[in-house]
Amino acid sequence: MKIYNTLTRTKQEFVPIDENEIKIYVCGPTVYNFFHIGNARPFVVFDTLRRYLEYTGRKVKFVQNFTDVDDKILKRANEEGITPLEVGEKYIGEYFKDAQALNVKKASVHPRVTENMKEIIAFVQKLIDKGYAYESDGDVYYNTRKFTEYGKLSGQNIEDLELGARIMIGEKKRDPLDFALWKAQKEGEGLAWESPWGMGRPGWHIECSVMSTKYLGDTIDIHAGGQDLTFPHHENEIAQTEAATGKTFANYWMHNGYITIDNEKMSKSKGNFFTVRDILKDYEGEVMRFFLLSGHYRSPINFSRDLMEQAKNGLARMRNSKSNLKHLIDTGSGEMTEDEKVKYEALEKYRDKFVAAMEDDLNTADAISAVFELIKDINTDVKDGASKAFAEKCLELLTELTGVLGLLEVSDNADEGIDDELQKLVDERQAARKAKNFKRADEIRDMLKEKGIVLEDTPQGVKITRI
Repeated sequence: MKIYNTLTRTKQEFVPIDENEIKIYVCGPTVYNFFHIGNARPFVVFDTLRRYLEYTGRKVKFVQNFTDVDDKILKRANEEGITPLEVGEKYIGEYFKDAQALNVKKASVHPRVTENMKEIIAFVQKLIDKGYAYESDGDVYYNTRKFTEYGKLSGQNIEDLELGARIMIGEKKRDPLDFALWKAQKEGEGLAWESPWGMGRPGWHIECSVMSTKYLGDTIDIHAGGQDLTFPHHENEIAQTEAATGKTFANYWMHNGYITIDNEKMSKSKGNFFTVRDILKDYEGEVMRFFLLSGHYRSPINFSRDLMEQAKNGLARMRNSKSNLKHLIDTGSGEMTEDEKVKYEALEKYRDKFVAAMEDDLNTADAISAVFELIKDINTDVKDGASKAFAEKCLELLTELTGVLGLLEVSDNADEGIDDELQKLVDERQAARKAKNFKRADEIRDMLKEKGIVLEDTPQGVKITRI
């Protein structure tokens, strides 16, 4: 597998530290609100990376943190009249609801800042002891100039960074380039911990260094996140971690591209800010996942209703193929014929195309194209009269590949996918047809179509498909 490494700015062969367990750290959400479509992209992309590596037979230890200590959380706590810890607990719960809708698997570990305070304080103290940090009136700052490789991830140098650096009011750092590792408690702040430097809380960047090294070790295989985190967050993580451990922090850095909204940058002031919860009112989570994987992860993508409709239609094609195969399995019989065996061997080339795309820097766009080529040939080869065994093998191949992408995991089977109320309508239509009351049967068919259920009468019985 080849991966584009932000650190080297080249596509490199992926060589894990340990073939038996790949270690990945992905920056998670700051839990003060529902996460937005821009946040959703790294969650979906790197969940897919994990799925693919597991598909290749490797074990993956996947860590994604929750930032549950932050200025925004303190502000939200005041607005909602609850404690900062309650804000974190509330929105972590909401994260899991939306992540589940997107078919994002839970991480191996979801550490929280508040649960790792002892380790954070010890890490900051280690940086002080090694001369990379200093205390100033209860704050602790990282001495950026001390780390001679600062800027290697983002490709910036100290001279360029100096031009835009400022010391903000209230900051007590020695150099504009230095950044906070620990913040002294301010008046009215309801969340603080005891430390050698007084009551306070950690800065943003230190948490990921601590939780990555705690749960994955000093050097990891892949550190990933959105492009916006490259600088300063990931740059600062490297400076902190490598200063503390004396070792390479991560061998590969992966960053996904930005999302624009109708070709404009997402912004609350522009009124084009969409949380995943907002979008789920109009589209299924699996449609959103399909959309997010339909372009290469490093390329910018544009979110619009037209493109979401295209994603909805593309996913419907996949679901219909799965539904057709299930129908043939339910109504068919027999083992594969010699002709079917030849046809199935020809279909297996699409697995090779799919794998080749995923091996090439996680090219999910080309992987999806391979799936559609497979579906086109399945639709040609597997028709009424095909053996049950042939339909089963084709369904197995289709679900194998879509499963790597986290697609077709929502039930679309007639018996599993519709509720009791809709099933009653299906049954009533069948009764009306038997009684030759075709007017009522057609009325029910139209009612079901409005609800996204299409009925097709076949020689093997009624086939039910969601649209």
